[in-house]
Amino acid sequence: MKEKITRKWLLVLAPIIMTCIALLFFIPFTKVLVFQYVNTENVLAYLPLTKNNSFKIKYTHSIHLSDVVESYHITQDGQIVQDELMYEDFAVGMPENALDGEIFEQKDGKYFMKNMNRIFPSFDLRIGKVRANHTVIFREKEYPLSLYIEPGTLVHIKAEKLNALQLLKGVNILEQ
Repeated sequence: MKEKITRKWLLVLAPIIMTCIALLFFIPFTKVLVFQYVNTENVLAYLPLTKNNSFKIKYTHSIHLSDVVESYHITQDGQIVQDELMYEDFAVGMPENALDGEIFEQKDGKYFMKNMNRIFPSFDLRIGKVRANHTVIFREKEYPLSLYIEPGTLVHIKAEKLNALQLLKGVNILEQ
């Protein structure tokens, strides 16, 4: 009699448990900064986000061949906000003055645009092939994107929650 009751409960509970496990693979739960192919949802790489949702992107400018560092943070609602820009040379593509509310500073031979509040839901970036060496700086460590994404690839960068299946398909940059 006990075997029939146990078997009956297993028959009832097994589909429920399997459904719950399956749903875990499809319900987004982990907030990340995701790098994916443009116009697709295919995740290439990601950075798990925590309370400190700030990061920087450093690259070598193609014309004046010096470092440029863009600083960002992510808001609670997933917007990407550019806070600061640091560069070493005035040249094509570099600002020469601050916009309203921004602060322009020169310090130790570098130029800074501070107090920026440029808000993006996402942005696209082509990973440099020759000398750009696009690098994400996260938690004071540098992660060259060419180690995770093929140089020349155009990626879409945004903050969002991913499910377990998407996490398995992408590369966790912090674990490499």
